[in-house]
Amino acid sequence: MSIADKIIVPLDVPTEEAAISLLDRLPDVTFWKVGLQLFVATGPTILKELKKREKKIFLDLKFHDIPNTVAGACGSACEYGVDLMTLHATAGKTALKAATEAISKSPSPPQLLAITLLTSLNSRDLAFDLKIPLELPEYALQMALLARDSGINGAVCSPQEVAQLRQVCGKDFVLVCPGVRPAWSQRGDQSRVMTPKEALKAGADYLVIGRPITMADDPVMAWNRIIDEVRSHNDKMG
Repeated sequence: MSIADKIIVPLDVPTEEAAISLLDRLPDVTFWKVGLQLFVATGPTILKELKKREKKIFLDLKFHDIPNTVAGACGSACEYGVDLMTLHATAGKTALKAATEAISKSPSPPQLLAITLLTSLNSRDLAFDLKIPLELPEYALQMALLARDSGINGAVCSPQEVAQLRQVCGKDFVLVCPGVRPAWSQRGDQSRVMTPKEALKAGADYLVIGRPITMADDPVMAWNRIIDEVRSHNDKMG
């Protein structure tokens, strides 16, 4: 896997025009994330554009519904040829298994990733708002294990949980980390963050890095700076 393939950049913009502008501005980005905002605005049009440009696609719609609906949505999403796709672990084991069965019918199925806990949430949110009587790392681990045991390929988790999940869930379990912020950027609304180097060292396979790149005064310079940081980490590891 190339260095650039490890960095997923979100197309978190409201219109197709804004998305195309970002694609044109950052031609060296190979892996793009399409989330709810853009997909609701454009439908599959933006996915077709990404495929036309031979980009990898992380379809981050976080499906969370009854098993039959989740299975249908996952089956339909396979038609777009995406590489990664998300659903909430809290949809439950039956829904997770239904999703894996649905994508197995595709000639080139995506890798399914379970959301453990949104990175905007912290320990206090978990305890006081969601009324979950587990420490945050333990809860994230339980959600990842539920996903793994249901046949899901991997999980989306905070970099702060990735080391434990890597150790327990194994080397083949795909771990994707949002909440990654270079030391020179602001953390924004992310509560549980690490730098790209720290997240990779902890065991992440992919890093989702958005605003430090897309909201930078010079996105190309920001992208290249992050790539250089990741490359230096890989060189040391090698």
